[in-house]
Amino acid sequence: MKKIYLISLILFTTGCSSLGSMFNTVAVPTVKPIEVITIEKPAPMYHPPLPGNIDPAEVKWKILNPETMREYVNNYDNGDAPAMAYYGLTAQGYENLSNNIADIKRYIRQNLAIIKYYRDNDPTIEEDNNE
Repeated sequence: MKKIYLISLILFTTGCSSLGSMFNTVAVPTVKPIEVITIEKPAPMYHPPLPGNIDPAEVKWKILNPETMREYVNNYDNGDAPAMAYYGLTAQGYENLSNNIADIKRYIRQNLAIIKYYRDNDPTIEEDNNE
């Protein structure tokens, strides 16, 4: 009896797994392969914004010579003139200042020319956006 019981138990446990495929009537869908298309598109060229306009403040120059310096000191001693600091430049110092400002102007012009070159040669920029 034990043998029949053991055989039927084995048959039952293994039979369930083999019978499952006989009763499976659900159709397995077929999978279509995915087509991958790579489109090479260059990144858009970066156009940095132009710097804002310079709005310099007015600078008033006062030239001091010994006569005007004596007049200022006398007025200051009398209390008629405010205390002011004066800065002086030699002729060589003034020339160096002038050359430095000219060098700054040249540097700005060259940078603006480089920016204009890149903006003009970008094929993705629209014509009406050129400045």
